[in-house]
Amino acid sequence: MELQRYWFILKRHWLPALAVFGSALGIAALITFLSKPQYLAEGQLLFKSNDSATSLSLSDLAPGDDRGTLSALGKQVSPVDTEAQVVISIPLLQKVIAVEDLQKKPDWIDQIGAFFATGKSEIPVEPAEPIGLLKKIVLRHIPSTDVLAISYQHPDPQKAASVVNTLMAVYLENNISTNRAEAVAARDFIEQQLPKTEATVRKAEAALRAFKEKNRVINIEEESKSSVGVISSLDNQLAQAQAQLGDASARSESLRGKVGMSSQEALALSALSQSPAVQLALTDFQKAESELELQRARYQEGHPTITNLKNKRNQLQDLLKRRVREVVGKSGVGVQGSGTNLRISDLDQKLVENLVLSEVDRQGSSNRVSSLANERDSYKRRVNVLPRLEQEQAELQRRLDVSQVTYRTLLQKLQEVQVAEKQNVGNARIIAPALAPDPDKPASPSVVTNLGIGTILGTLLAFALALVLELRDKSVKTVSETRELFGYTLLGVIPAYGDDKLIVKEAPRSSFSEAYRMLQANLRFLSSDNALKVIVVTSSVPGEGKSTVSANLALAIAELGRRVLLVDADMRRPSQHRLWDLTNVAGLSNVIVGEADFASSVERTMPNLHILTAGVVPPNALALLDSKRMASLVEQFSSQYDYVIIDTPSMAVAADAPVLGKMSDGILFVSRPGVVDSSSAVAAKELMAQSHQNILGQVINGVVPENEPDSYYYYAKEYYGEESTAPNKKAAKSTEKRNVRS
Repeated sequence: MELQRYWFILKRHWLPALAVFGSALGIAALITFLSKPQYLAEGQLLFKSNDSATSLSLSDLAPGDDRGTLSALGKQVSPVDTEAQVVISIPLLQKVIAVEDLQKKPDWIDQIGAFFATGKSEIPVEPAEPIGLLKKIVLRHIPSTDVLAISYQHPDPQKAASVVNTLMAVYLENNISTNRAEAVAARDFIEQQLPKTEATVRKAEAALRAFKEKNRVINIEEESKSSVGVISSLDNQLAQAQAQLGDASARSESLRGKVGMSSQEALALSALSQSPAVQLALTDFQKAESELELQRARYQEGHPTITNLKNKRNQLQDLLKRRVREVVGKSGVGVQGSGTNLRISDLDQKLVENLVLSEVDRQGSSNRVSSLANERDSYKRRVNVLPRLEQEQAELQRRLDVSQVTYRTLLQKLQEVQVAEKQNVGNARIIAPALAPDPDKPASPSVVTNLGIGTILGTLLAFALALVLELRDKSVKTVSETRELFGYTLLGVIPAYGDDKLIVKEAPRSSFSEAYRMLQANLRFLSSDNALKVIVVTSSVPGEGKSTVSANLALAIAELGRRVLLVDADMRRPSQHRLWDLTNVAGLSNVIVGEADFASSVERTMPNLHILTAGVVPPNALALLDSKRMASLVEQFSSQYDYVIIDTPSMAVAADAPVLGKMSDGILFVSRPGVVDSSSAVAAKELMAQSHQNILGQVINGVVPENEPDSYYYYAKEYYGEESTAPNKKAAKSTEKRNVRS
């Protein structure tokens, strides 16, 4: 359906579309046959990477610095495409222009300018510009290869081949000189870097040696492994020593409980019990104590004997204390009471000795645990430092290795660069020189290609123009569009039938007459209770054929024996008197103002059909129509006739139709595709809705079946034969003329 719609659009605007198509095709043909033949010559270059013996790559020295190799910087970049841009660079094109003596060809604009400037149409010969040469050179990278095809067009086949070969030769020369210059630059760079690199190597060696001497490092990896083993062994020994310490501590605690004193007290008491001087002083002190107690039983406290014994006891006590201090020191056991605590039994002496031995074992185990823990902590601190030392040593070693590798690479590259500098190498070679093309086979212009392009372009432009004209044309084109736009009940479709205005009278057996009979039948079927008597006929804009529809509708009704009055109420541009070939001396306007009576003004054209013309054109037609006199006349008409058909002006011209519509049974709306436009139709429809008119329905007039996607009139023509066909052809021609004018 969309293709069919475009086809009808093209049919409606076929003349301008054909003009555009012919212009495009003519321009293409003109360019094709006026252009000079051009000959195409093509040569091929093969690109390759340099051999390792002559490679100038310094990537080992400076990352990303590749010199003289055919490689790309980006992942999506092709080296061949990069070299292709070098081939068509401006300096190389300028050399080609100079070698081939290419000249700039002046165009007609330059010739006209020279004529006005110097009075001569001849322009001095000038060298061609690189941009102009670049436009004629075509570079083509052959897929999946490193081959670049270079082609050039020129009116002279020999010149075309010569230019391509010269361009390839100039590129190869430039490539070789560029590689040689890179080799020289690389040699200068290496010679400058060698002394610096040698100094860097010596500095790195000195730094590594100083680091090892400072941190007493020989082999960090081996030291780390051995330290782990030593720490593990120390952990075992420490565990055993801690176990022994626990046993000794438990044994000492048990002995202290039995002895009832601390280990220090036991040691001190053991020493005192084994000291003869202490024991002698203790014996004398105990004797003095006993004698003092004995004398107190005999004498009073103040007696000289008691006093002397007290002094003696005190002296012996002081002596005992001095000797105890001499044995155990100031922190030793003090002498209390009678000093019996300084003498122990053999059993206690044995327990004290065991306690002393146990305390010695405990102290030895404690010292061993402390010694092992300190030694283990020392190894752990060393192990913890080893990763940092290893990292520092690795960094220093890496610097030394890099500087040594760089130094060796520089020496090697220096030899390679010196060899490459003396060699004549490049990244490309010619694998197919350009040959002169056959003079009988020019590359351009191609008649078939150019005319094909002209045909395609002309077709596209023609369709584009038709669509633009269609978008600018606001008129309604088809019956379906008209029905959708108004939305009124469709009462009839009248085909276009040429210049025969009263078709029902002139060709009563034609399909066009049957269309009017169908219209009157539909009007009769609208209301079965109250028959329609007064019908107002109007349209949106002039030219839609409302007067013709009114006349033929009156004829179709009169044929059925009904009395019909056709009133021409269009007092601005009346047309009914011309359709019926009547005089318009007296008519409706005269009857309204009383200048003539109805009986003398009405004309009988055929049995049952009377016509009242518009009469003299008044200065204010709406004032006459919107009057009580007009209302009474309408009532009079309806009482005397079976049907009264009132022809009124279009809605775009005057408001007569809405005024008369209120006096009638309803309005019959006439529309014509190709004449009415959407804006006028919408305005008329809104005016009808605002005035609350009774719209009987819609008649679509002047329909051309060939312009309708779906039309039953094709079958009607076959049924009614030649009589219906001939007028329809005339109507189609007249409709096409109207479309062209619009």
